[in-house]
Amino acid sequence: MSAILLSLLPDFVLIALGAALRRSIPQAGWLAIDKLNYFVLFPALIFLAALGRRPDWADLLLIGPGVWAIMGLGLALAWLVRPLGPARFLDFAGMWQCAWRFNTALGFVAIQGFPPEYRGLLSIAVGLAIPVANILAVAGLSRGNAMSLRHTMTQIALNPFLLASLAGLALSVADLRPPEIVLAPIDRLSQATLPIAMLSIGGALHWEALRRVDPFKMALLAIKLIALPLTVYAVTTLAGVSHDRATVLMVFAALPTASAAHVLASVFGANREEVAVLIAQMTFLGCLTLPLWLILMSV
Repeated sequence: MSAILLSLLPDFVLIALGAALRRSIPQAGWLAIDKLNYFVLFPALIFLAALGRRPDWADLLLIGPGVWAIMGLGLALAWLVRPLGPARFLDFAGMWQCAWRFNTALGFVAIQGFPPEYRGLLSIAVGLAIPVANILAVAGLSRGNAMSLRHTMTQIALNPFLLASLAGLALSVADLRPPEIVLAPIDRLSQATLPIAMLSIGGALHWEALRRVDPFKMALLAIKLIALPLTVYAVTTLAGVSHDRATVLMVFAALPTASAAHVLASVFGANREEVAVLIAQMTFLGCLTLPLWLILMSV
């Protein structure tokens, strides 16, 4: 538990630094940072994560439907509490996505204590989950933005996160790897992604808002950090799923939401501050709940 908490301490420091810089950087500057993350930095990180280990059919047939079912359950449960959320659907959609999206970087931190093959399985889970997570998020935000069906489909098809994940997964399945001269700059960009994202979240955050947990936020926190991993534990135990795959599904289900949710909300015009608050709350609480779920899996 302490190892995970210590590994996340730099992220909290960066969020605090972003909050300290909030008034020093104009709003237009923060929006430009969000767009840089959206179009360049996060796609680089997602591409490398999806490139991962080449999946076999057994992995695809279990891990794929498993992560899709987890995200679908999060989406459905959060929709049930829609009456508690913001009146404007676009603002609801910005927060709604937090119920099924996941913090990829934290997932790889959490899996470090397990054998290398567990990390390979998590790479497959991430590669299969990212396209679906982004299709769902962009669809909700596009419809909330009163876009036509055609425009919505265009936004989904051209989404940088989706394109990056599909490209990485396709190369992984084909067992192809770009030359190092191509991968090296992508790796450099990916290394900049999370620090800049943490600063941006801090820049959108009023720290006093962390203490204001309304019923809608409480519901989303309970869904993402308790209901989803509890369901995975029950199902994998009853179904007799192998320990490696069950652990990877548990890690995936118990992860707090992704900071990319804040980037998407900002780009589509949703209330970025409320999403930033929810991400910060979920990340803080997730640092406490995730180790507990992993301890349960090791019993």
